[in-house]
Amino acid sequence: MSTLPPVPTPGSARTAKPLLVAEQRQLFQRVLDALQGGGVSFAVAGAFAFQHYTGIWRFTKDLDLFLPAAAVERALELCRSAGLATEITDPVWLAKAWAGDYFVDLISGMSNGVFWVTPAWMALARTGEVLGQRLPLLAPEEMILSKIFVTRRERFDGSDVCHLIHRCGAGMDWTRLRTAVGEHWAMLLWHLLLFRYVYPADREAVPGWLWRDLRQRLEEDLSDLPAGPFRGSLIDPPMFAPDIVTWGLENLEESSRRRRLRERAA
Repeated sequence: MSTLPPVPTPGSARTAKPLLVAEQRQLFQRVLDALQGGGVSFAVAGAFAFQHYTGIWRFTKDLDLFLPAAAVERALELCRSAGLATEITDPVWLAKAWAGDYFVDLISGMSNGVFWVTPAWMALARTGEVLGQRLPLLAPEEMILSKIFVTRRERFDGSDVCHLIHRCGAGMDWTRLRTAVGEHWAMLLWHLLLFRYVYPADREAVPGWLWRDLRQRLEEDLSDLPAGPFRGSLIDPPMFAPDIVTWGLENLEESSRRRRLRERAA
């Protein structure tokens, strides 16, 4: 008995370029024109940058633009001047511009407040084709940094990280990424172990010094108990809510987000 191929779902990977409807393409172009015309620096991420680095296309309703928090209000003003609706969806990290059923995400950090976009991310961006023009693309190192905390039950970007390492790892600045993850080095190690399991023959993608560094850090961490506060809410707040609500453990995501808001306001 023959079986039918699976029906593609939003976010599923494929090699064929998805078609953008006219309204979607027009919105994306209006936002890009507005920001470029107003001198706002940004880097394209999301499906377009992911395809550039990996060759994998996937359906997307939105365009992801990364920019420093200090540039968000100006970007929203420019979008409104272009006749688009806007909102600050989450003051920690996300704003939107939209028209009809389509939208552009203006991303200035991670939802848990751990990492945020800096001007250096813009300076380190690469260049690639988006909607028929050459635009800055978020570099693979910063793309991975932006994805290592996307670890919720309903969405996990681990496969994205694996694909980026598989295709770009040999040419990446691993020192920059290791420095950027800082105290959250275990999240990088987690994804590297996943990559190692998925691609056991791809030994050249991750340098040996990084494995040794992270292994030594892990050994030191295991020998120095207790090693720190409960961090489940940084991984998946809903799934680790019982730890906070029932068992009274610290909500590190909440305090991280508050700290980020104070830093932005300063």
